[in-house]
Parts: sequence; structure tokens; C-alpha cells
Amino acid sequence: MTIIHNKQVAERIRSSYSVRQIRDLTVFLEQLGTFSFCPLTNGLFPAATLGTNKNYTGYSYIWVRDNIHIAYAHYAVGRAPVATKALRTLMQYFIKHKKRFVDIIEGMADPAIAMNRPHIRFDGATLGEVAEKWAHAQNDALGYFLWLFCKLVNEKQFVLGQDELDMLALFPLYFRTIRFWEDEDSGHWEEIRKVSASSIGAVIAGLQAFRALISSTHKVCQYKETVITPEFVESLLRRGNETLWSILPAECLQPDTAKRRLYDGALLFLIYPLKVIEDQVADRILENVRTHLQGEYGIRRYLGDSYWAPDYKNKLGPEQRTVDFSDDVSRRDQFLAATGQEAQWCIFDPVVSSIYGTRFTATPTETMLTKQTQYLNRSLGQITSEDSPPANASRCPELYYLEHGQYVPNDHVPLLWTQANLMLGLKRMEESCVLAERE
Repeated sequence: MTIIHNKQVAERIRSSYSVRQIRDLTVFLEQLGTFSFCPLTNGLFPAATLGTNKNYTGYSYIWVRDNIHIAYAHYAVGRAPVATKALRTLMQYFIKHKKRFVDIIEGMADPAIAMNRPHIRFDGATLGEVAEKWAHAQNDALGYFLWLFCKLVNEKQFVLGQDELDMLALFPLYFRTIRFWEDEDSGHWEEIRKVSASSIGAVIAGLQAFRALISSTHKVCQYKETVITPEFVESLLRRGNETLWSILPAECLQPDTAKRRLYDGALLFLIYPLKVIEDQVADRILENVRTHLQGEYGIRRYLGDSYWAPDYKNKLGPEQRTVDFSDDVSRRDQFLAATGQEAQWCIFDPVVSSIYGTRFTATPTETMLTKQTQYLNRSLGQITSEDSPPANASRCPELYYLEHGQYVPNDHVPLLWTQANLMLGLKRMEESCVLAERE
């Protein structure tokens, strides 16, 4: 049974859809403001549109990872200029702070110290770094950027400038220096550093797109005397793939119990949109998510996740809820009394729907279409009630968590990453419906 919070949305949810119904539903949600993104003038997106009195969350900052997922969704639904503007501004940010890459490549800075690494959360208005200590060791974020930036160039969305090409050369050198295939990073969830399949996979996707770029354009990409050739990139890919496939379908297999993790929602992104893994391993990951992480209200990031644990607001003050716990997450873990009470996130269900949508496109079967519809409907059910406070009504939340025994949205409403994934899920559903009506 799908839990639906918004009555207006409930009236439009179906067990199967026609092309017209999906298009009408998409227009309806656009009119409600569900897909209002409100980017900065430079094209970047804050993590959440928070309204007033919520700057304490830090979600007004720019996250590289979130921006890539949001930009990709816009690109995939036919709004390429939105994606291009965001990616080129992100490139400006990396160029402005390229010393972060150079110092690590040249051995002038220790990558073991997260603040020495390229910062993946920053002030979008100024493209300036934020002084607050943060878990910036996030290889996945850098891999995502490299992937989508190169993808847009490869697909002729803009012409690559020389300064951009010079910046791109630093990415594979940086990944080689930190030995990304065995590097412990904080990954998607910015927590304890470990060797994570989801981070390795994101870097692999980025390197694959970069290799395609230099192979097709025949541009000379180099830093000082080092020329970055397709063969150079291929050597990195071999290392990465060897480690990745030794870990999958798990997220981390290190013996340390604080790091070892068999199931993690972040692995879904390696299936879609990155398309790094497929077939039987992808099936295993999907089954693990359904069996171990899926809840009635959303999908857990991982078992034992204490972020927005039950009655989180009563246990932590506003400024403490989103601080950097990467050095000692055990301080937060004390708030989670039992496995099964973790917050259930809203970013995953539309991705699962899109995964089944891509499979339906490749091999149209009733089973794939049914699963695609099921997870789209779960995503639609997560939209907040129309009776919520005006700024939060009919919006896509970050997650639902237990407050006084009831699952409710947390403060981060709307989360732009969630609504981007839902927007993309609807587009994939429309494509499937078009195909189904042709059969």
C-alpha cells in the first residue's frame, strides 16, 4: 500500500498511466510549485529552498553533488541551458580554487586532512569557500562533476575553453595522487571515512566521460609536463574497476565494523544515472534496497543511520542538527534506539522508478512497467500535504522521520535534489507510456 500525504496528488495517482495522464500530472505539479527550483543568478542551486529562519541548517549553501543531480535532471527533461549554466559556474568555482588540487598533486598538502581537499560545499553567491570545518573528502562529488561536465561537452552542449581544459587535467592527476581506488572518503553522506563502492563508482563514471572527451576531441590535456592521455586514464579505470567489483554489491567491506556496510542507497546512483553497473549486480543492489532499506515512507540511506533519528529536534539544538559528524558519528548514533527507526529518505524512490524505466525502454515488459509505476507512486506519495505551512505545502521533502511516534517531514522542505529526481522520474514514466501505447 502506498502512503499518500497530499489529497490533491492522491486524486491523480493511478495503478497505470496513459501519456496524457502523466503529462497532466506533471503540469499540475508545476502549477502547485512542486518543481520550483529558484537557482541563483549564476545558475547554481542551494540544497534546499528553506524560507525564513532556517539558515541554521546550512542548506542554503551549494553542494557539488546536489547540483550535479539537479542539473542532470534538467538536462534529461530537455532543459539543457539550465544544466549547462550550472556546470560552467561549478567549473568557475573549481578554477578559482584549483590550488586545492595542485597542492595535493604536488605533495604540498596532506589529503588525510579533509579541509585540505577541494571543498564540495561552498558559498554560491561569491563562489567562496566556507571556513567551517566540513567533511570535504568526498571523491564521489568530484567524480559526479567530471562525469556531467564532460558528458555535456561530449554531447555538444558547449565548446570547451582552454582554462576549462587545463582544470580538467587536474582531476585524473588528483585521483591518481590520492589513489581513489583505496582512498577512504566521507562519500555521499559526509560521514565516517571508508573505502566506498559508491564513491569509487562515481569517479569511474567521471573518468569514463573524461576519456571519451579527450579521445573524441583529440585535445592536448596536460598539467606542466604531464600529458593526460586515454591510456593514462585507462590505467586509473583498471585500478578503480578492480576494487569496485571486489566490493559490490556491498558499499564497504573493510573489517572495521564502524565502516563495513553491506547495504547503502547511494549504490543506486551507480545504476542510474551513472550507469556504471548493470545486470545481475544491479539486480542484487535493487533487491538489497527493497529487502533491507525500503520503508513505508521512503528508503533508508543505510541501516543504523542516526541522522534525523527519532525525536531529533528534541535531542539536538537547531545549529547542532547538521554539523560535521564525520570524526565521531557515535555522538549522534546514541539517539537511534533501534534499527528500523532510521529516517526514510525521498531521493531514492524516483531513482528506482527511473531504473525500471530505462529497463522498460530496453526491453518492454509488463513487470518492468509495473515496478516503474510502483516506485513513481511511492515518490508522489511523499509530496507533503496541502495542509502543511504554505512554504512547505505540496513540496518534496528530504526525508520523513519519527517525531512522537509519527513519521513527519524534517525541516529541509523542499529538498531540490528530491524534486529533481521526481521531475526526472515523471519524464521517464512519460517515455515508458509513449512506448507502451505504441506496442
